Formats: sequence, structure tokens, C-alpha cells
Amino acid sequence: MPALRDSAFWQTGALCCSLGAAGAAVVSIAASQLLLGAALACMLAARLRWRLPQGWPLLAVFVLWTLAALALSDAPAAGLPQIRKFYVWLTLLAVLSTVESVRHARWLAWWWLAGGAASALWGCGQFAVKYLAAQRAGADFYAVYIGARITGFNSHWMTFSGQMMIALMAGLALALWACGEPRLRRAAWLGLALMAAALVLAMTRGVWIGAFAGSLYLLWQWRRWAVAALPAAAAAVLLLGPPGVRERALSIIRPHGVTDSNLHRVYTWRTGVEIVRRHPWFGVGPERVGVRFREHIPADLAPEPPPGYYGHLHNIYLQWAAERGVPAALAAVLFFLWQLVLAWRRARVVPDGERWVHHAAVAALAAVLVTGLFEYNLGDSEVLAMTLGWTAVSDRLGRPGAA
Repeated sequence: MPALRDSAFWQTGALCCSLGAAGAAVVSIAASQLLLGAALACMLAARLRWRLPQGWPLLAVFVLWTLAALALSDAPAAGLPQIRKFYVWLTLLAVLSTVESVRHARWLAWWWLAGGAASALWGCGQFAVKYLAAQRAGADFYAVYIGARITGFNSHWMTFSGQMMIALMAGLALALWACGEPRLRRAAWLGLALMAAALVLAMTRGVWIGAFAGSLYLLWQWRRWAVAALPAAAAAVLLLGPPGVRERALSIIRPHGVTDSNLHRVYTWRTGVEIVRRHPWFGVGPERVGVRFREHIPADLAPEPPPGYYGHLHNIYLQWAAERGVPAALAAVLFFLWQLVLAWRRARVVPDGERWVHHAAVAALAAVLVTGLFEYNLGDSEVLAMTLGWTAVSDRLGRPGAA
């Protein structure tokens, strides 16, 4: 077929599959990774020039240091899943090499709005089912729900919450600056409302804080007086929201024993610091933190940790440093911080029609990095793919030649 020999055909395929890979991450990591593979194949067929992100030497250090940490680990084969995860990082290169215009950013934002709203609606239905089941059983809804929260189209509430948060940042920027037609604006706000409701019902406190930080930035950049609406909305949700939401918010300072993860986080954070102190250069190896957790529990803590998941440290900064070494962690964190600074700078100088893209990048990166204090969110392929996807869009549109 002549079309198969046409470079433009493969370029179009690469663009659609790259945006599809980033867009599908909000609903299905399997679809996202299949589309990423298709995008890479189309890029090779079209002989596209592969663009590297600004700050790529930092990523090179992160990758090479991770490989060194793997080689020095006590069980290198156990760390191979983290090496395979570098495949997801190719989302950055695929989107960066194929996106050309603000129109493509708008497509991705709308895909996230549509997919995120559908997943959020499903999650709200899950909440209703769980609440009614607890009522029929006469059980304490809060105690039952915290260990089995809504997940939308995903398998875990933390991943689901991270997806909703990033989609909210992109969608909110779109609604505030780039929805001129009233019909589209109404659709955007409906999708945002569904995702915000699902995020509240998922009761993930760290993501609440991250989403608040990102939204605060967007509202400040849009209309400074509008930032007052955010704490007012939060107060209204706490006072008028479903049972358990207020309890969950108060649990930050007044936990329900071991039902909430406060003590669990003390163990993971302090043990993570101890691992880094003992193994600062190359850590204990990828995927080895959970296995070697107990041998690093500080002496002043009880040797038996409270219930919770100890396969990672629930903190991207400690996790990367503990399993790969401080240099690897610094390289990765500095890369994302540099991308945030670059997006902030672009938002100050680009034309009005493009500014929303970079504001969304600042908000999304800020939200992810703040949430990373409380959860290993970039360890989720879905959250990582979405973060890298929008980072690449902002990076590409900030370069000469983009339209």
C-alpha cells in the first residue's frame, strides 16, 4: 500500500499513538503502554528525530546510577522491574518528538477530562455501593472504608487519586484559559466537578494537599481574588460532605489508632532516613527496600511495625535515595524541579493562547512533587506516564518551531 511508504502516514500515527499513550494512562496502563509501543514503532518507521528533554543529563545520571545500584545490589534480579519501568519514561521522548502545536495539548487535556470523568463517575458509584453495604451490615463505615477505598477504573485508590489530580490540573487550566465556547466550558466544568468529587471521596490526604497546592497556583495566576474560593470550598466539603470526609481530614492531627496510616508513615519515613544514612551512595538496590526494611528500623521504635504496606517508603524522595542512592534521587528530583521552573518561565513570556499549557505543567508538577512527600506516586506507571506526558507537551511548546 502506498500509504505505508509515506513518511507523513507514520508521523501522524506516531503523534496519535504518543498522545494516546499519555491520554490512556488516566484509564488504563495496559492501553497506555500498548500505544506507547506503537508510537515508538511509528517514530522509527517515519525516521523522526528523537528530541531529548531539557535537563536530559540529569535523567541520564538517574538511569546510569540506577543501573549501578542494581549491579551492586544483594539481589540484582529482584530489581529488574524498576529497569523495565524505564519503558514508561519513553513517554517523555515520544510526546516530545511528535507534538507540534497547542492544538495537540488541547486534545490531551480533553482526553484526560473525558477519561477522568468516566473513571470518577465509576468511582462515585463504588462509594455509594460501599456506603450502603456498610449501612446494611451495621459496620463502622470509616473503619471499613479506609482499607478498601474507591479506585475508579484502576486497582488502587492511590493510583486513582493521582490520576484524578493530574487530570484536574490540566482540565482546570483548560477551563480557565482555553475554553472560549460556552458549551465546551460547561462540559469541562462538569468533568472537573466529577473528578473533584471522586478525589474527595477517595480520601487520600496527601493527594488532597497536592491538589490544593496545584489549584492554588492556577487560581492565583487566573484571578488572585479567586484563591479565596479554594479554602471556602474545602470548608464546605468538610462541613457538608459525606460521612468520613471530615474524620479523614482531622485524622492528620487526630488519627484513629492504626486505622489511619500516621504511625505507619512515621515508621517508613524514619526507617527510610536510616537506610539512606547507612547506604548513601547506592542504596540497598532497586526493589530491596521492602525486603530489608526491618533490619533498618531505628532502635527507639518498636521492632514490630504497625499494620501497613512496607514494600516502599511512601515518599518518592526517600524511596529513590534508599534504593538507588542520594545521587540518583537528587538527579531525578532536580530534573522535575527544573521542568517546573522552565514551565513557570515560559508561562510568563509565551502568547496568551499557549500560556495555559505551561500553567498546567507548573500546577501538575507542583501537585505531584508535594504529594510525593506522602506517597511513592511516581512509582505508579499511570501517574508517571501522565506527569511525563504533560511535561513533554510544555517542553516542546516552549521551543522554537512549535505552533
